[in-house]
Amino acid sequence: MEKSFYYPIPWGDVSFLKEALISMELPFAIEQPSDRLELAAGEVAIIFPDLHVRDYNAVRELFGGHGKRYPG
Repeated sequence: MEKSFYYPIPWGDVSFLKEALISMELPFAIEQPSDRLELAAGEVAIIFPDLHVRDYNAVRELFGGHGKRYPG
């Protein structure tokens, strides 16, 4: 999967968001903290490839805003 953008989220939100994304049939990956991503303590990243505009809008609505660009 080509990584395009991500959302940093608290560990406690992973299950809910994962289930929502699976039900929406959207591609994603979950990454633990690394030197490449800007994550606070207790956060993980949900990573997305480039998405169709309709899918991106659904993700933006789910997460309440725009994601961060994945460092390339």
